[in-house]
Amino acid sequence: MKFMKLGSKPDAFQTDGSDARYVLSDLPSDILIHVEDARFYLHKFPLLSKSSLLQRLIIEASQNGTDEVVIQDIPGGVKTFEICAKFCYGTVVTLNAYNVVAARCAAEYLGMTEDVEKSNLIFKIEVFLNSGIFRSWKDSIIALQTTDALLPWSEELKLVGRCIDSIATKATVNPSNVMWSYTYNRKSASSDEIVEARKSSQAVPNDWWVEDLCELDVDLYRRVMVAVKSRGRIPSDVIGEALKAYAARWLPECCDMLADDAYSEAYKHLLETIIWLLPSDKGSSGISCGFFLKLLKVTVLIGAGELLKEELMDRIVLQLHKASVNDLLIPSKPPAQTVYDVQLVQTLISRYMSHAGVAQAGIFLNNLDQEMFETNVDSESLLALCKLVDRYIAEVASDPNLSISSFVDLATSMPETARPTHDGLYTAIDVFLKLHPGLPKMEKRKISSLMDVKKLSKGACIHAAQNDRLPLRVVVQVLFFEQLRAAGAAAAAATPNVSVARCMARLAEEEEEDENWKEGRALPEPPTPGALKKQLGSLKLGVGDHHQGAGDDGRRLVARSSSVANQSSRLSLSSRSRRIFDRLWVGGAKLPGEAAAAAAVGKGSSDTSGSSQSPRSSAKPLESKSSSSSSRNRRYSVS
Repeated sequence: MKFMKLGSKPDAFQTDGSDARYVLSDLPSDILIHVEDARFYLHKFPLLSKSSLLQRLIIEASQNGTDEVVIQDIPGGVKTFEICAKFCYGTVVTLNAYNVVAARCAAEYLGMTEDVEKSNLIFKIEVFLNSGIFRSWKDSIIALQTTDALLPWSEELKLVGRCIDSIATKATVNPSNVMWSYTYNRKSASSDEIVEARKSSQAVPNDWWVEDLCELDVDLYRRVMVAVKSRGRIPSDVIGEALKAYAARWLPECCDMLADDAYSEAYKHLLETIIWLLPSDKGSSGISCGFFLKLLKVTVLIGAGELLKEELMDRIVLQLHKASVNDLLIPSKPPAQTVYDVQLVQTLISRYMSHAGVAQAGIFLNNLDQEMFETNVDSESLLALCKLVDRYIAEVASDPNLSISSFVDLATSMPETARPTHDGLYTAIDVFLKLHPGLPKMEKRKISSLMDVKKLSKGACIHAAQNDRLPLRVVVQVLFFEQLRAAGAAAAAATPNVSVARCMARLAEEEEEDENWKEGRALPEPPTPGALKKQLGSLKLGVGDHHQGAGDDGRRLVARSSSVANQSSRLSLSSRSRRIFDRLWVGGAKLPGEAAAAAAVGKGSSDTSGSSQSPRSSAKPLESKSSSSSSRNRRYSVS
C-alpha cells in the first residue's frame, strides 16, 4: 500500500480521555473549535495561515467577542479535521488509501488552497493521488470504497470518477503487462491468495481482476463494470465470470435468507444490477446456463418482477440443454402445492422447443439451417435435453403433490426422436407410482403408457418384469418384447406388424381375464380348441412366408438361442411375472418364425414344466399346443 508522510515535527496532539483534544505547547490555546462532539483547543496563527474558512470563522468570532468556532458537516468528521489541523501545525501525518479521499474533501471544505499558501494541503494530496494511489491497483479500489461515505463531496471533486477510470484502465490492460499484485482465490489459486505477477512463473489469467472488484458496493461495482465494458477490450465470457463471482459473493445460497423481507429490496437491487450488466448478446456462450438459472431462482423467490424473469428465461432457453438437474430445482412459492416450480420448467422446455423449431414428432418446423445457426440446436442438444428432462421428472416425481397432468406434460414435452431409450422415463414412472400408491388402475395405465417397452434396455426389462407397481398389461408387453429380442434381432425384425398386433391383443385379453378372476367378476366362455387352432394357424400363416428359405442349421441355431434366453430370463422373474412368462412363451413363441418357433415352443414347454436346469424336451409343437390348451381349460374351471 502506498503512503505519504507530511510534516516533520513530532506529534504534539493529546487527548484527556474525553472529547477534548489539545496541543502540547508553551503557549496557551487561544481558540476553541467544536467539531461534532469533539473540542479542539488550538492556536489561531497556524490555522489562519493554511485555511481560508478558518480565517473567516475566527474573524467573525473575534468580532462577536468570543473565542469559540463551530464547524459542522465537515467531510470525514473529527478524524479528518485532526489530520488537517496537524498539517497546519507541521506535525507528522500519514496519508494512505484509507484516508486520502477524506483528507482531500476536508481540505476542500476548509479552503486549504494555493491561494492561501503555496504547497498547501490540497496540492500535496493531489500529488499523492496521481503519483501513488491511482498508479496502484489495490489502492485505487480501496480509495473508491471510501468515496461512498463522503458524498456529495467525493463526487463533486471527481474523485469517484478518477478512481473508476484508474480501475477500468488497469482491468482492460493486456494481462501480459500486469505488473502489480492482485487477489485470485479461484481455480488453481488457494483461498485469499495474493498473487505477485512479477514473481509468478505462470501467465496472468484474463480474469485476474474479477475477485478484487467483488468487494465493491453494488452501485460502485455497476459504474466500474460499465467503464470496463465501454472500452471494448474484455470478451463476454470474462464479463460473465466477473458477474458470476460477484453474485456468488453477495447472493446467499440459502433460500430462507432470500425470503427475508428485510433484505428483499437489497437483493432486488443487486439482481437488477447483475442482469442489467449481462452482455447484450443473449446467444453468447460465455455465461453458463447454471448461472442464469441461479439468478432465475433468486428472481422467483424474492418476487423481483416479470421483466427480470422474462429476460432470464429468454437467455436460458438458448442453452437449456447444458443445465443440470439441480439447476432446474427451483422452489415454488405459495399458492403452489408442489415443492418445486414444475410449471416454470415446463415453460422453459416449451420455449426451447419453440426456439428450436421442433415439434413433438421431432420435425424441424422452420428452416433447418437458420434455426441451427440461431439457437445452436442439433440432434445432440435434443438428446442431452431429453436426458435432462427424464432425470428432472424422476427427481420431482417423489413429490406427493405432483399431479398426473403435470407428470404427463413433462414426459410428453420432448419429441420421440430425442428419446432413443426409455430407461430414464421408466425410472421416473416407477418413482411416481411408488410415491402415489393409491392411483386408480386407469391412471396407472395412463402413466405407464408413456414409455415404450421396446426402448427399454435389458436391465430395465428385468426390473420392469418384477415390478409389482406396474399394471399387468405393461408387464405382459415387457415380457413379450423381451422374448422377441431374445429370439434374435433378425428374426424379430422380419415379423409382420399384424402378427405382433394379434398376439398383443390375445395377451391383453388374457390380462383382462386375470383381473376378472381376481375381482370375482363373471368370466367369458373359454375358447374352443377349434378357435385356438384357428388363431394359431393364422399366426403361423402370417410369419411362415418370411422363413421358408432358411436352412436347417439356421433353424436349430435360432431355436437353441431362444431356449437359452428363455431359461436365463426366467431365473430372475417373480412368481407373478413367471406365470405370465410361461403363458407368453407357450402361446406366442411362433412369432419369430415358423420353424424356429416350433423348436422354441418345444423347449419352452419343457421349461415351464420343470426347472431351468432340466434337459431339453423333444416334444413336438402340437404337444405343446395341446398342453397350453389344457392349461387354459383348467384355469377357467376355477369358480
